[in-house]
Amino acid sequence: MSTILTVENLSRSYGDNVLFEDICFVISQYQKIALIARNGAGKTSLLNIIAGDELSDGGTVTLFNKASLGYLKQEPVLTDSNTVFNEVYTTSNEVLQTIYKYEQAIQGGNKEEIQQAITYMDAVNGWEYEIRIKQILTRLQIPDLDIPIDELSGGQKKRVSLAKVLITEPDFMILDEPTNHLDVEMIEWLEEYLSARRITFLMVTHDRYFLDRICSEILELDHTGIHRYRGNYSYFLQKQAERLDILTKETEKAQNLLRKEQEWMRRMPKARTTKAKARIDSFYELEKTASRKVPDERMKIHIEGRRMGKKILEVNDLSFSWGELNILKGFTFTFKRFEKIGIIGDNGSGKSTFLDLVTGKLIPKKGSVKKGETIQFGYYTQEGISFNPDAKVIDVVREIADVVKLGNGDTISAAAFLNYFMFPYPVLHQPVYKLSGGEKRRLYLVTVLMHSPNFLILDEPTNDLDILTLNVLEEYLESFNGCVLVASHDRFFLDKIIDHLFVFEGNGVVKDFPGNYTEYRSWALRNKHQAKQGTKSSKDRKPQLKPSTSKKLTYKEQRELESLEKELQTLESEKVEIESSLDSGTLTANELHERSQRFAEILRELEQKGNRWLELSEKRET
Repeated sequence: MSTILTVENLSRSYGDNVLFEDICFVISQYQKIALIARNGAGKTSLLNIIAGDELSDGGTVTLFNKASLGYLKQEPVLTDSNTVFNEVYTTSNEVLQTIYKYEQAIQGGNKEEIQQAITYMDAVNGWEYEIRIKQILTRLQIPDLDIPIDELSGGQKKRVSLAKVLITEPDFMILDEPTNHLDVEMIEWLEEYLSARRITFLMVTHDRYFLDRICSEILELDHTGIHRYRGNYSYFLQKQAERLDILTKETEKAQNLLRKEQEWMRRMPKARTTKAKARIDSFYELEKTASRKVPDERMKIHIEGRRMGKKILEVNDLSFSWGELNILKGFTFTFKRFEKIGIIGDNGSGKSTFLDLVTGKLIPKKGSVKKGETIQFGYYTQEGISFNPDAKVIDVVREIADVVKLGNGDTISAAAFLNYFMFPYPVLHQPVYKLSGGEKRRLYLVTVLMHSPNFLILDEPTNDLDILTLNVLEEYLESFNGCVLVASHDRFFLDKIIDHLFVFEGNGVVKDFPGNYTEYRSWALRNKHQAKQGTKSSKDRKPQLKPSTSKKLTYKEQRELESLEKELQTLESEKVEIESSLDSGTLTANELHERSQRFAEILRELEQKGNRWLELSEKRET
């Protein structure tokens, strides 16, 4: 495989904060690589430098063979005055430009322009490309293409940005949190899409199932540099544990030896021989090794929750709608002690609205929500809160409490609690404005937990949190002595934490499923397959069109008309079948290519045969 990208001796720091120093790695064609690091370690800075959007302090980034680059940023960069159509199709890609002109010609309705556009489409094989574009736009639920960008929500803008990168098919893609703002069905489609195609990318994601199933290599960025693991996420976990274990033993050994060497240094302040000078040099190397920081994610603490009475939360006949959009219709549920419930559903199905109703931020149209007297909510919202940017991190938390009570009756300081959630002690006295976006979300999470709630309500807590923080949060929730209600698209997180699911099926319908996400998905796929088989059987019983016996057609034309009716039905059935397979996201690259070509042929045949059928039908009826 040819080399796409090299990174050599790359360094970046902000003031005294060194993000990374002298890091090196190579990415070859068709490699699918994930970048893992804690929030604030420099992931986004590294991606920006590779993309040419930010300068490094030293080192070089080389993109070989004039390879094209596509960059999906966490915060979409789009032109607000553009429509979705213009944003997606405006590109230097020749095929996309041809499709853009074809779509404009269709909208304009000028027959000459349409015919010219069709000729160009044939020349560049644009039909196959157009099918794939429409598949991407459909599966990402991109709204009406005529809507201006500035009228879209943040999630819709992120999906438009993702579609734009996928459609342009660059030689090398950089994907920063591509699953943010996607519902589970979209994530699973994207998972299949990226797995099936021969593409090259470097990706940052917190979705561990997504990462495990797509990426074949992982780069870990930490204060000791870049560590490469040639395997998926499961392999990474195993090898990372081995690496940290070796690192810990080496550091402990160096610390023990350092104590002995310090005695020698005190007795030998001046080097009198070459051997002594070498030993002094070795001492400073040993001192560097002994002072090396070893990441420790093994600390576990159990936080004391408030006492819970018998009555927790009762939701009775709850109904709510936004205009004509039904969110809930007669929903009733009584929460039990220590229950952990997940919420899933399509974007816009009402998950966040439901959480606002439960916490009293919204008033229901009908029904009631009754909270037990002992219940104290801790509500982590998608919007978060605004911090004083000049306040120190430690002061933000100390405004809530100086100490946190543990489940065993002991207490830990606010600083130690922050450290548990992966804020190193030097960071605690930094102003908030120096934190990364992910670090601010983590600080917000800490402020919610510091109030010692006994009923946690979390709305998409995994967005913008790094994998290491998610592991800590999961450990916390597993030992949490209270109720948890969490809306999330993170399948791994849901499988690990929740007891059962509220599934928002749309139009106000909510299903209570007794199991985790993987169990629900298996059940839903079985039901979908059975329903599809039933529909297929029903179609098979559909009466066939009866051929006409009009005398105004010649015998030959009558036979041709009968034949055309059968051929059109066969082509329509094949078209439906291929459309279904193209949307499934399960085809290999070769199968996708072959079926897309056949789909374009069917469209042309349907047009030709359809025109002839209309001609004969009109003659028969005159």
